[in-house]
Amino acid sequence: MRDLFFKDFGWKVFSLLLAAGIWLTVHRILQEPNESEGHAAGSPVTYGDLPVFIVASASDVHLYRVAPNTVSVTVRGSPDAISVLQANQIRATVDLTDIESARDLKRRVDVSVPSGITLVSVEPAKVGVIIPPSPAQNQ
Repeated sequence: MRDLFFKDFGWKVFSLLLAAGIWLTVHRILQEPNESEGHAAGSPVTYGDLPVFIVASASDVHLYRVAPNTVSVTVRGSPDAISVLQANQIRATVDLTDIESARDLKRRVDVSVPSGITLVSVEPAKVGVIIPPSPAQNQ
């Protein structure tokens, strides 16, 4: 029974130290991304009066408008990414490809941001869609 613990004692201690070293290394690697995300997130930045672009099918001849036609977008990212971010890199759109004539129609504003930037909020989140009468209805 004594040989069970003391035979090759040096190898057993070496294996134990190696296992502890590997575990500590993996543990540290797994903890670093979580800590860096908190530091890299930075404080939110708001870009106001961004125009809302309308996306409609090419065959649709209506002259849609949205109200309000600008939105305020709040984003977050690393300080490096935020420092080079320009308002024209943020695109707010309203998809009207599948709508039909309706009154009091509200649509969600979709916002696309560059890689490394996270969208926090959009104000207003929905805009009203104004559909002018088609020329055939005026006659």
